[in-house]
Amino acid sequence: MLVSEILAIKGTVLYTINPEHSLQQAVDLMTELDIGSLVVVDGGKMAGMLTFRELLAALAKAGKNWREAKVAGAMLAKPVSARPDMEVAELQRIIVEHRQRYLPVMDGDTLLGVISFHDVARAMLEEQAFENRMLKGYIKNWPEETESED
Repeated sequence: MLVSEILAIKGTVLYTINPEHSLQQAVDLMTELDIGSLVVVDGGKMAGMLTFRELLAALAKAGKNWREAKVAGAMLAKPVSARPDMEVAELQRIIVEHRQRYLPVMDGDTLLGVISFHDVARAMLEEQAFENRMLKGYIKNWPEETESED
């Protein structure tokens, strides 16, 4: 399975925020949309990622003044990214090695979408279910063996 196939299953909706927005605005947006990451966009280009991990670290660092802190100070400026032609096994390795639950999918400089650990798990489950249905159908329709004449 390829990353492009996972994106096709998931869809390519992107939720974005500007680096100059406050962490309060990021929390409000992530809560409202029930999402775990935002793509930080500056001047039409991806500037980084803000996930709940970076958000929690920034909240702890900023203390009681966290509401005014800027997304730019909390975001992951250079997230590891995936390519659309990448195999899912390589994607899983990157997720584990870099401890990055959300990966932007880039085709050159173009952001195609964001894939989460959850998206990978769901795609793998769907692929397994499809393979199981195909195998069961194959076994059910197994041709009877005929004795060969020697």
